[in-house]
Amino acid sequence: MPTIDDRIKSIEEEISSTPYNKASQHHVGKLKAKLAQLKDDQEKRASSGGGGYGFGVKKSGHGTVVLIGFPSVGKSTLLNQLTDANSLIGAYEFTTLNVVPGMMTHNDTKIQILDLPGIIAGASSGKGRGREILSIARNANLILILLDVFNLQHIDVIKKELYDVGIRLNKKPPRVVFRKTNRGGIILNSTVNLTKIDDVMTRDIMNIYGYHNAEVTAHEDVSQDGLIDAILGNRIYTPSLVVVNKIDLVNPEYLKQIKEQIGSDFITVSADRGENIDCLKDKILEKLDIIRIYMKPQGEKADMEEPLIIKRNSTVKDVCEVLHKEFLDKFRYARVWGSSAKYKGQTVGLEHKLVDRDVLSVIKAN
Repeated sequence: MPTIDDRIKSIEEEISSTPYNKASQHHVGKLKAKLAQLKDDQEKRASSGGGGYGFGVKKSGHGTVVLIGFPSVGKSTLLNQLTDANSLIGAYEFTTLNVVPGMMTHNDTKIQILDLPGIIAGASSGKGRGREILSIARNANLILILLDVFNLQHIDVIKKELYDVGIRLNKKPPRVVFRKTNRGGIILNSTVNLTKIDDVMTRDIMNIYGYHNAEVTAHEDVSQDGLIDAILGNRIYTPSLVVVNKIDLVNPEYLKQIKEQIGSDFITVSADRGENIDCLKDKILEKLDIIRIYMKPQGEKADMEEPLIIKRNSTVKDVCEVLHKEFLDKFRYARVWGSSAKYKGQTVGLEHKLVDRDVLSVIKAN
């Protein structure tokens, strides 16, 4: 009897060998649904089976970033440049056998950086302790994909392994809503023009997951993969940043070719020489999408040493909820100094949107 790995491999081969066109899209959609279901079952069995080394890392700081890449791309060296860590460095593969944490202090923020063991092709299926490594990545706020400048092709392998454990890089959850019904079959509604799925495809995919009566409402032009992800509901949507290391070993002409191979959203560094590290730190904070708010108690000076770190586009109400429930229950008004204020000390309400480095004073009722 075929194992679950055999069935996964068989379906993957069939998908790759099937030309994707209008005539085959329904068949491919069903294959993708079955494949995702098998991989989900595989992950659940691996999680419940126990065993292995396992990695236990307590999150700390204002955000958690993982360094992920093939062995010997310079993750440990980069960690030591970014943080106060002292990760073992060696010019041979598999130097890092455990997760090594460090704390990056930059622009009044403290960001936890985790140096993960190198992954290899097949990591999502368990090779090279891959499942344990990738499980740490699922809990991160940002994934740094570190590439050797001479092995840029590794990016495709890494992205596939992350995808296969349910991590969706630089994407938002599909805007699809399900409502179970008692009869009527699968009904597809939409608020936009759908070009990637239709009623039959939606019904076939939903049936594979045991849904036979339900209303599906799409608020975007969702794809087959997006519909499957929405049904499973266990995907992780995480921002990422590609970092190309060892640029000190190549000439400027070679660097121009990088954009053609991996796209435009990347940053180049030399971890060994410490080149471009401050730029990388700035980019990490930008990708984490956080801002600093300096609190000013009424009648006192603002605390410019320890800012409150919150998500970009947060409001005064969001700050009150972070501080304490009492700030929201007894809120009278707030005063703001900074770029979001029309003038210094502007009086604002709960819905006022704050920006980086604003000074905020919240006034409560006695």
